Amino acid sequence: MPKINLHKRDYLVNIDQDVTLTEFDSKLSPKYHATARKVNRSPYLTEKNVNYRWGVLNNIDAKLQLLDSHTHAQMESYSKNIEFFIGTLKMPVGTAGPLRVNGLFAQGDYQVPLATTEAALVASYNRGSNLITASGGASAMLLNEGVTRTPGFAFKSLVQAGKFVAWLVTQFDHFKQLAESTTDHGKLNDISVNIEGNHVYLVFEYLTGDASGQNMVTIATNVVFDYILSTTPVEPDYAFLDGNLSGDKKANSQTLRSVRGKKVTAEILIPASLVAKYLHTTPKKMAQFGQMTTVGGALSGTIGINAHYANALAALYIACGQDAACVAESAIGMTRMEETEEGDLYASVTLPNLMIGTVGGGTSLPSQKACLDLLGLHGSGKSQALAEVAAALCLAGELSIVGAFCAGHFSNAHHKLAR
Repeated sequence: MPKINLHKRDYLVNIDQDVTLTEFDSKLSPKYHATARKVNRSPYLTEKNVNYRWGVLNNIDAKLQLLDSHTHAQMESYSKNIEFFIGTLKMPVGTAGPLRVNGLFAQGDYQVPLATTEAALVASYNRGSNLITASGGASAMLLNEGVTRTPGFAFKSLVQAGKFVAWLVTQFDHFKQLAESTTDHGKLNDISVNIEGNHVYLVFEYLTGDASGQNMVTIATNVVFDYILSTTPVEPDYAFLDGNLSGDKKANSQTLRSVRGKKVTAEILIPASLVAKYLHTTPKKMAQFGQMTTVGGALSGTIGINAHYANALAALYIACGQDAACVAESAIGMTRMEETEEGDLYASVTLPNLMIGTVGGGTSLPSQKACLDLLGLHGSGKSQALAEVAAALCLAGELSIVGAFCAGHFSNAHHKLAR
């Protein structure tokens, strides 16, 4: 037996020794006895419903932490963002900066709020931000925008699928009118068609203004979807509002060459002297690290090449009221680091999938709005700037973590700050 399987074998052997066959049956079989009193009767946020839930939960210490007096006074603010409300969760928030961004939309020095429980994370982004600012700031450019929803239709044959598509491509103007009737801000920008045998996938691409837009595009596409089903001359065997081609909340490779959300790139040229001062290493060594980890990423089958975009985006999304689950797709992207002919460091990041907004969703909740206000980026007309700040933040994190590995400081920093 290969050594790689020994742990799995031993684990199963230990289970077999600790649990008898009778206990296996008892533990894993369905249970049909009566449930405890239900905590959740109505999903709505009212004083009566909140009091009922805590009456069932019956945990005073937990209630004091989750439904403190400040939360209780503000709880109506959360009514459109959560069901079965029982309180709020406090997370530590730190700031990284100043982070200088020279973007098409973001201009200035930003203190970036990051909500996390991971020690050493904010310190790392702060170091990278200070290095970027000392180097004159990161250039950042919003490249494209678009949010997708992808209905899927199944037919009996390819012939039927082809007839359906032939009808469908004549309907774009009407589809656009229907979709845009559901929103004041969303615009249906394009519909592309993908045929796979007797299946047809439609990719509806929208511009969503300053909102992240997932709910907006779902509602708009649903109106068109219902219209298609009621009027198509070729009836599908079955159809669904989303056929999983959009990449919503999933790591996917298609947006590396296109866009979902906001596509942004950022770059920086850093003198070797500043690399030595802030990161205690050299541009050559950082470029070598990039080469080795690019091959390692390819060997592991990773989508995109970056060190840890997810750290920056998760902390920023939580702090600023974004949909944190979108980190699964937003953290796809490419980092490059090269030594220039002069011996300095060129570094860039490209993030094609930033699901980010400054209106709607959780952006107007009290704490989250406060974080956006710290950035000066809450409200209409600010989402493009927030996307450029997010890209520059990711660049700061890439510089800091790569520098830490190259200088041999990565483990030491976590040992010092996390313990």
